[in-house]
Amino acid sequence: MNIRAFRVFAVGAAVTLAACTRTESPPEPVRAVRTMTVSAEAVGGAHEYAAEIRARTESRLSFRVGGKITARPAEVGQRVRAGQLLAQLDPADLRLQQDAANAGLQSVQSSHELARAEFRRYQELRDQGFISSLELERRETTLKAQRAQLEQARSQASMQGNMASYAALTATAAGVVTAAEVEVGAVVTSGSPVVRLAHDGPRDAVFAVPEDGAAGMRALLGKTGAIRVRPWGAATPLPATVREVAAAADPATRTFLVKADIGAAPLQLGQTATAVIDLPPRVAAARLPLSAVLQQQGQTVVWLLDRATMTVKVQPVVVAGADGNAVVVASGLSAGQTVVTAGVHTLTPGQKVKLFESPPEAATAAAPASGVSR
Repeated sequence: MNIRAFRVFAVGAAVTLAACTRTESPPEPVRAVRTMTVSAEAVGGAHEYAAEIRARTESRLSFRVGGKITARPAEVGQRVRAGQLLAQLDPADLRLQQDAANAGLQSVQSSHELARAEFRRYQELRDQGFISSLELERRETTLKAQRAQLEQARSQASMQGNMASYAALTATAAGVVTAAEVEVGAVVTSGSPVVRLAHDGPRDAVFAVPEDGAAGMRALLGKTGAIRVRPWGAATPLPATVREVAAAADPATRTFLVKADIGAAPLQLGQTATAVIDLPPRVAAARLPLSAVLQQQGQTVVWLLDRATMTVKVQPVVVAGADGNAVVVASGLSAGQTVVTAGVHTLTPGQKVKLFESPPEAATAAAPASGVSR
């Protein structure tokens, strides 16, 4: 046998020996898991919403006539009293209209006096038989028309007088200016917002709730102290009463605006607060930590431990909500079952597991020698 043939024979023998030898995989390690025993309990909880303190009445004040703004004494944040000047229009055109109306009133009044004097003279002539009753009736009709024109002119003059006074925008009530919509020099039309005024008096806590919470808010309407309002930085909440729930959802956020009456509480406008609605206690199947629950194929499941065989299996559950850092399970579990609370993402059905044991505490450091070297 030459060297080349020997090498071919050696390689073939090695391949045949390797093919006949089976490599066995190492056994899967037994994983340690944390568990807890299911026990039914009553759970409560609360819903919390971010709220803002607003005035019960907030008016957007505007001029009743159009014109150019010549002054705006009111500033944002300024406290004003009822009747105080907030903004001023140029009154020149309004005064000219008032003068024209007064002049028209004087003209019509003169015509009415002339018609009345003529009617008296024609009445004397009729009594003396110089004119007929038909002519007197004609003069009486003229007098009535002049009297109607006089009333119209008086009303027109009174209206123009009122419009001249509308050049001054005054506060309708005592309060705080929360916004200024225009500046000096702007030309505004009748009804255009100029100043926003928050009236003194009761305050509201305003917050928004999702669509599924609107019905619950309506059930609390008018119930004194049904919710609590906790101002930012304060430890003691204030009792509040739901007085208004929006009839339609906001088109942008799809939430419903809720206004809760907090009375004359000493809170600043725009201050942030938390509206707390306590939930009635209910009996739940279990309350588990978040680490015990996972999603599989669109279902919420947990792992149950069979203590007889020390194996695990999947159990679908129905979650009712959250309670702090825990998950409230409404159904799917029974009292006494053992649920895996840690390591759930590495388990497979039927897998062998063992209970997790805390490592022993580290040995305490050696005590120092009692002798003292000299």
